[in-house]
Amino acid sequence: MGRSSTPGEGTRPRVRHAGQLGWDDDLYADGPAPGRGAGADREGPGHGGRRRGTSHRHGKRGKRRILRWVAYVLALVILGGAGAGYLYYQHLNGNLKKADLTLGDKKMADHKANAAGQTPLNILLIGSDARDSKENQKLGGAKETFGAPPLADVQMLLHLSADRSNMSVISMPRDTLLKIPKCTDPKTHHVYSASTGLAMTNQTLGRGGPGCTVATWYELTGITIDHFMMIDFAGVVSMADAIGGVPVCVKGNVYSHTRDGKGSGLRLEEGTTKVKGKQALQWLRTRYGFEDGTDLGRTHAQHMYMNSMVRELRKGTKLTDPGKLMDLAEAATNALTVDKGLDTVKKLYDLAGELKKAPTKRITMTTMPNVYGTGVDKGRVLPKPGDADQLFQMVRDDIPLDGKASKRKAPTTKEPTSPVSEIPVSVRNGTRTTTEYPVKGRATAVQELLTGKGFTQAKVNTQYTEATARTGVLFPSVDMEGNAQAVAKALGIPLTAVKKSTDVSGITLTVGADWRESGDYHASSGEEKTPKSARALNGDDETACMDIQPGFGW
Repeated sequence: MGRSSTPGEGTRPRVRHAGQLGWDDDLYADGPAPGRGAGADREGPGHGGRRRGTSHRHGKRGKRRILRWVAYVLALVILGGAGAGYLYYQHLNGNLKKADLTLGDKKMADHKANAAGQTPLNILLIGSDARDSKENQKLGGAKETFGAPPLADVQMLLHLSADRSNMSVISMPRDTLLKIPKCTDPKTHHVYSASTGLAMTNQTLGRGGPGCTVATWYELTGITIDHFMMIDFAGVVSMADAIGGVPVCVKGNVYSHTRDGKGSGLRLEEGTTKVKGKQALQWLRTRYGFEDGTDLGRTHAQHMYMNSMVRELRKGTKLTDPGKLMDLAEAATNALTVDKGLDTVKKLYDLAGELKKAPTKRITMTTMPNVYGTGVDKGRVLPKPGDADQLFQMVRDDIPLDGKASKRKAPTTKEPTSPVSEIPVSVRNGTRTTTEYPVKGRATAVQELLTGKGFTQAKVNTQYTEATARTGVLFPSVDMEGNAQAVAKALGIPLTAVKKSTDVSGITLTVGADWRESGDYHASSGEEKTPKSARALNGDDETACMDIQPGFGW
């Protein structure tokens, strides 16, 4: 965690180890804090807060001069300028831990640019339960797990739209069962074979690191992931302290504790409380006491926390003091493990600038639609057929999950350039879902439908096809668009599902999971709508409040 050494004597204030607990006073009060906290005990010039006994004779002009000086120093710190600022910049870079982006064999596809040449940005956020340090062991408890492989107990895919107008987040519950691909540990070169059956998604982190979690998400969703950011217990505590606390709400008094000693220990009164330090971590880890006492309730609580934290950060009220901003920089860089594409503070700063472009009212938090398992899988969850694929498809297609920007211009109807009998069509079977095998014979059945409508050049493509939630028609060049539309019209497929793609060499019809049954195409018109089962939560919703599980009140 935080470093106690100071590069360049007199160039920066002394910083305490982030994540250490022991006092409950406001992190941003004037003067030194009693005991040790996540903030810094600062002395001398440059401290944003007023020292006790400081004279007021300078007045407003003096304060303005100090602020201008501080702004200059911060510019050096953030942008990596010369001298002391550069030394501190390098210090922050040294705090960051880096790892490979993906440890799987499958190469991730490039993003497809929109009409303006813009591409989306996808970041996998991972919360590790590692108990590999004194701070994490103190916060995480469970002594029997000290030194055990870490688990990826929080997994959220953050999608920033290509035009930067909106942001979507998909959480995968820790208890999700899925297939984990082969991963190779970059340090030991140990090869973890692909799971032969279903395995808990949180086990991915112990198979070489966060790159295996990334590979598993790509295998499941087909969503290209650009970066990952991982944080541990102590990191959550130090970040929450540096921000100044995050407001959360409960609909009744709650105490997360069971008779046999389980629970996070969270104890809150009804209403809104600003949590920080250990209490913030308890909120994020609470299962017993929220909603139905499952990981799904915990995921919903995490969404509320994330939205509230973003609102606090954007208010800026806690970050006007340069000392506190440095606390946040110190806490963040110490807390994070990132992929090698985010190996400097400057890159993180640039990334933050991109994320800030999406207003909070256009942030949508969702949970991967799921169903409970049966038999030996009872108590675990599986991706919900149809709904989960729909959500993944929308993110792949850069479609906002809030529905507000889906009002795109209707496709222009193009006339075919050839008689239907002369239009070659390749038909593929993409009906596989996250829980179901492809329906046998679907490509052949649809090829026969096309032949019956005059498309005698339609052929079945038997090559492996990625699962797709919605049936669609792809074409490689503009001159084929009219012919591709003719294929869609013949089968009742909406023209919004007809798209140009360099991934195909000719007109290609992929039968999706929305057309697993025989007969005419009759799915929900390929609606670009977030499933209700995803429990969408808007980033501007300050009324969000957690339901309390019966038996956990006080």
